[in-house]
Amino acid sequence: MERALYGPGGFFRRERPADHFRTSVHASALFAGAVAELLARVDTVLGHPGRLDFVDMAAGAGELAAGVLAALPPALAGRVRVHAVERAARPDGLDPRVTWCDQPPRGAHGLLFANEWLDNVPLPVAAPSPDGRLRYVEVRRGDGEERLGAPVTGEDLRWLERWWPLDGRAGAERRAEVGRSREEAWRRAAGSLAEGYAVAVDYGHLAAERPPLGTLTGYRDGRQAVAVPDGSMDLTAHVAMDALPGTLTTQRAALHALGVHGTRPPLALATRDPAAYVRALTTATEAAELTAPGALGDFLWLTTPTPALPTRHGLPGGPERMGA
Repeated sequence: MERALYGPGGFFRRERPADHFRTSVHASALFAGAVAELLARVDTVLGHPGRLDFVDMAAGAGELAAGVLAALPPALAGRVRVHAVERAARPDGLDPRVTWCDQPPRGAHGLLFANEWLDNVPLPVAAPSPDGRLRYVEVRRGDGEERLGAPVTGEDLRWLERWWPLDGRAGAERRAEVGRSREEAWRRAAGSLAEGYAVAVDYGHLAAERPPLGTLTGYRDGRQAVAVPDGSMDLTAHVAMDALPGTLTTQRAALHALGVHGTRPPLALATRDPAAYVRALTTATEAAELTAPGALGDFLWLTTPTPALPTRHGLPGGPERMGA
């Protein structure tokens, strides 16, 4: 998975993610506006420092980084330093105020935001063998044929026992994605902040609702495909979000807290100002898509503060916590 996504000639080394799948960033500029509002609230919590950092993890072509800059009021934008973290080369035409890097900067003060990054952090898959022992699932690159390989031991086994216990009975059709690599990646990313908040937004599941056969899949040209690690497709698996440090809320609740609502404008506006009605209706439609239950609204937002900053009201995950 690591080689297929990020190795020489890997999928994310040569492809634009937006050509193969659509995220909340691509769905509406309202999403970047909400992240800009979140950054402004972090600025307030930090006491309006002279320099405020916005770190966009897995920046793709820099769409979110540029959108947040465009949505900030000029006075705040003048204090913000934007860092787009991505392994691919810097795209042409990106706002020159955006710094392009392959690792998050150390010692940032502000907000680290990771939209659909953790689902692409490579991880192993495990399944019980006929003798009941948990083994890694191996995949042949050429055709995607699977077989069971070495036994799962050590830290991976302990992670499964705690966060995704499998039925080890012979013949049980169960499998799990070992999320230890995601946990480590998130701790490193959040730990790069000197002060502030790290927020991860992703497909996710909690302990009570782990999918019995896992979620690993592929995407190519906007369509789901059998996951084959040959570099031709995006490989993604949902995230065991409750295994990560922080507080959780849904995207629907988070965006509502940040001022994004899908309320339709009053019909009276159509008579009084038809153009304004159309604009308001378009905005409401886009907001409804971002917050729709059963779709983007069910994404999970994880908020992880640096140790000296407890989660505050007004930030996603503040008043509520999901999972255990």
